[in-house]
Amino acid sequence: MNAQRQRAQLRLSDGLRALESAHLLRRRRTRERALLNFCSNDYLGLSRHPQVIEAMVRSAERDGVGSGASHLISGHSREHELLELELAAFLGRERALLFSTGYMANLGTVAALLERDAVVLQDSLNHASLIDAAVLSKAQRLRYAHNDVAEAAALLEAREHESPAALITDGVFSMDGDLAPLPALAQLATQHGAWLVVDDAHGIGVLGEHGGGCVEHYGLNARDVPVLIGTLGKAFGTFGAVVAGDALLCDWLVQKSRTYIYTTALPPAIAAATRASLSLIQSEPWRRDVLRRHIARFREHVVALGLQLMPSHTPIQPLLLGSSERALAAAAALEQSGLWVSAIRAPTVPKDTARLRITFSAAHTDAEVDRLCDALTDLRQQGLV
Repeated sequence: MNAQRQRAQLRLSDGLRALESAHLLRRRRTRERALLNFCSNDYLGLSRHPQVIEAMVRSAERDGVGSGASHLISGHSREHELLELELAAFLGRERALLFSTGYMANLGTVAALLERDAVVLQDSLNHASLIDAAVLSKAQRLRYAHNDVAEAAALLEAREHESPAALITDGVFSMDGDLAPLPALAQLATQHGAWLVVDDAHGIGVLGEHGGGCVEHYGLNARDVPVLIGTLGKAFGTFGAVVAGDALLCDWLVQKSRTYIYTTALPPAIAAATRASLSLIQSEPWRRDVLRRHIARFREHVVALGLQLMPSHTPIQPLLLGSSERALAAAAALEQSGLWVSAIRAPTVPKDTARLRITFSAAHTDAEVDRLCDALTDLRQQGLV
């Protein structure tokens, strides 16, 4: 091995040791025993629903396991087409376009909409995929303090008048669980002629009377939020992503979105399973009622313990602990009690804001929520939280 390669290898090994000493080394988990999961994004408990599984199996038997090609070659099946039509209707849009992942949907959409002379303005706590999407677009990148509409307005005012702009935000912020102020952002985007792009990965299916997400929750429409992005691996319990908007937007993305054009389409069986999930989301609103009950039950108990929760009324309930070491110790103690809760640390969240990211599902029972609350009470008494 030559000296240059040795230096490169040393940089990696030194970097890993530094992460481990700072309690920031990430490790994949393979469960070796049954744990009660309180860190999944399967908010409505649909990933194991018999109807969803049956739809996937039937499609796989009929259509095979893989799609075999991109949507523009031979990978676009009838199941894909029907799902796009059904998602568009559900989200109140003219059209919907399936992407293979949420990350690819964000990268491909933002880069296709903007050119080098554009300005991308986004929330400081946006998901990594939106940050990377702005980089890929090669547009000027600006960030405003979390949910600070006044700062966003000032930044838009300061840009060159003719520069096209996009205002980009998460709908529900994945690590804090709070909502973007979409009505004010929609008004701001309209005032400045900017695209408003909302990634509602954690809102669609969960928020709103019918599960329409943040847009429905706020009583907005397709004019207010012209570019709506959502993932299918959370409330839908399957996989993939959707971009919904008017026909012009979707036609443009088919022509210009590189992450749509140059990748294999989702398996038709995934599309079939998602169609079954969508039907359940619409026909079983009680799942959202159960979620709200679990969230209220949990928050009442934890606040009574004097613990620091973030201002979230979504299934994402972060318990702030500060240091990475403390968050890891609390997660390990919960695991010993048979509970699976993730410790979230920098750089996923800002330094010194490490937390337990607790998430709820309609599949949880009241007794299981109480079990989590009892475990947190024990940790509080031990001084671990």
